[in-house]
Amino acid sequence: MNPHNHHRRSIRLRGYDYTQPGAYFITMCTHNRECLFGDIANGEMVLNEWGKMVWDEWFKSQSIRNEITLYDNEFAVMPNHIHGIVWIVNTDNIGVNDVGANGRSPLQLPMTQPIGSPKRSLSSFVAGFKSAVTKQINQLRQTPGMPVWQRNYYEHIIRNNNELHRIQQYIINNPKNWELDENYHI
Repeated sequence: MNPHNHHRRSIRLRGYDYTQPGAYFITMCTHNRECLFGDIANGEMVLNEWGKMVWDEWFKSQSIRNEITLYDNEFAVMPNHIHGIVWIVNTDNIGVNDVGANGRSPLQLPMTQPIGSPKRSLSSFVAGFKSAVTKQINQLRQTPGMPVWQRNYYEHIIRNNNELHRIQQYIINNPKNWELDENYHI
């Protein structure tokens, strides 16, 4: 095999429209799983300056992107990764009542945004978030061009309320379960 012909396989669901309104659980890890964002003390995450930037940038995203809704009980910054639920809302029709998931469709958030907002994908949200955080951290540590994040991210389409509740509890309890986390290392 020619090492110059390396093909990366996408982990996204083939043929799925990631601009579709619904709930998406995502996890992003730091480059080489480096603990950049703070520490766990007594089962609680203690954010450092970079961790606070990650938190702030996450919620700033919804003021930049009308199609995104985020909630603080659905987001966690960990020492070397983040977990969050991203709600992509219907920006095309006011008053459309999305009733929930079916088949391959995600759980729908029962709200809409003003007409005319551009429809963007989950991956464009992630790319913009990663870029903004990377730029800020690299400015502070004076390391232009250094990676902060792994290339990819994990995503899961949330299809029903039971899944949503289970994932919300996972996010909330993540700091308490840090030593059991696959991303934990000393």
